[in-house]
Amino acid sequence: MNGSRWEQGEAVRLIRNVRNDGTYPGMDPGMPLVRRGSIGYVMDVGTFLQDQVIYSVNFLDEDRVVGCREEELIGADDPWIPSRFEFREKVRSAKGLSVGGEVLVPPGAIGEVIKVVRNAPGGAAYHIHFDCLLGRVLQIPEDALEAVEAQE
Repeated sequence: MNGSRWEQGEAVRLIRNVRNDGTYPGMDPGMPLVRRGSIGYVMDVGTFLQDQVIYSVNFLDEDRVVGCREEELIGADDPWIPSRFEFREKVRSAKGLSVGGEVLVPPGAIGEVIKVVRNAPGGAAYHIHFDCLLGRVLQIPEDALEAVEAQE
């Protein structure tokens, strides 16, 4: 297909977690299908709504064939920096966070990942919107954040 970045048989890496959008049989919608960082092989290239390139990718370790958009994939040999957190994930500040000497976020504050920045100096960082800092987004290094355990 013209305009596609990868061809049949090429190895690609998934850069976002993929969940069932309701089209994957035998699993509930929203269930995780393939984790970011997984490598798969392009089986087929097609289009969706006439303008979105969709790749059918076989993830051998997961034993799943999943449809992926081009922006969800990079070449398997492209540089990859794994990240601990994902878009929309809840996180907690591991320490007080200050800007210009003023503590804006106290230790233990809850926030949400707005964007993952893999190429930040020193490794992965995140754009975080903290509940205590409405209307502002801060870029926070991974080591300043902790996971928020899922609430039962």
